[in-house]
Amino acid sequence: MADYYEVLGVERSASDEEIKKAYRKMSRKYHPDIAGPEFEDKFKEVNNAYAVLSDPDKRRMYDSGVDPNDPNSAGGFPGGASFGMGDVSDIFGQFFGGSFGGGSQGPVPRTQPGRDALANVTIDLKTAVFGGTAHVKINTFSLCQVCGGTGAEHGSQPVTCPDCHGQGFRQKVVRTMLGQMMTSSPCERCEGHGTIIEHPCASCMGHGRVRATRQVGITVPAGLKDDSRLRLANQGEVGEGGGAAGDLYVDVHIKSDKRFTRQGDDLHCWISVPMSWAVLGHDIDIETFDGKRSITIPAGCQPEDTVTIKGLGVGKLRQSGERGDLVAHIAVHIPTKLDERERDLMQQFSESHDSSAAHLSQSSRPATPSRKGFFSKLKDALS
Repeated sequence: MADYYEVLGVERSASDEEIKKAYRKMSRKYHPDIAGPEFEDKFKEVNNAYAVLSDPDKRRMYDSGVDPNDPNSAGGFPGGASFGMGDVSDIFGQFFGGSFGGGSQGPVPRTQPGRDALANVTIDLKTAVFGGTAHVKINTFSLCQVCGGTGAEHGSQPVTCPDCHGQGFRQKVVRTMLGQMMTSSPCERCEGHGTIIEHPCASCMGHGRVRATRQVGITVPAGLKDDSRLRLANQGEVGEGGGAAGDLYVDVHIKSDKRFTRQGDDLHCWISVPMSWAVLGHDIDIETFDGKRSITIPAGCQPEDTVTIKGLGVGKLRQSGERGDLVAHIAVHIPTKLDERERDLMQQFSESHDSSAAHLSQSSRPATPSRKGFFSKLKDALS
């Protein structure tokens, strides 16, 4: 017999509330839409365990050694005989004049908790920088607005089942070698609920919920990373009979941006500037998510040098008001074609600046990252 307490990860003395909390946790963990289709059997096992432990009568039956989910459960009796709870009560009644196990199971509630749902949404980098709101469409079960989840037409109520008289099960006497035994099974007419909806709602056909497409707003926190998963409580599937909705899990993907690359909480961009600006220095305006900002290209700037603007990067997750930096990488544009006058001027500069032997060195590997001067690169480009 399966250990349902172990399946839900609770003690045998766990309260109803502890069992309910454990079920919600385990059902989210093993839901096939979240964990993957390979966990479908595990998800069913969790549901079976909760179906028994959440029902007082079934739980008493289980604690007595009889698994209500297993029609072949021997209930701990030798010889492999199979007894239902009514059978056990009847046996003890014959021999000891009393009942055992507290009676048979009760009616199955019409209201059942809904399942969790999973959706995907794609946002732009700017939303990840500042935070914002995204919207996702989901197609799932929603509360029936016509009947309010009752499943019955307006003004009508479920009535007691005339076959089982509200018990949800029917008993019958069978003859065995041990004598007459009382067995019970779910009432076929009311499907174990104990009540019948004589006038079901035309919109939901008595289920208290309808499948519908709805748009859900999602609050995206600043600094959210790509492929993060957000949880929206009670935004998932509404349960049968208008039961409490499960949770909605949203996987958030961030689109690549044409101007910026994200690295942690910092934004990086590459700016191409003329060679003369790198030599002499220059002030330029660049685009940021906060609007235009002025930066200074320092005189003598080398390729791959960077200029950092503090506090214009990505918002730091869970640190309100804190942001990373914007790092501008300088890419120097070296001309590949010069006219005669420009070549003569460059040659004169090269003779006075790059002809010294001090610029020459030879080594098996660079002691520091190797970076050629602008004019050395220019000569390479023109050679």
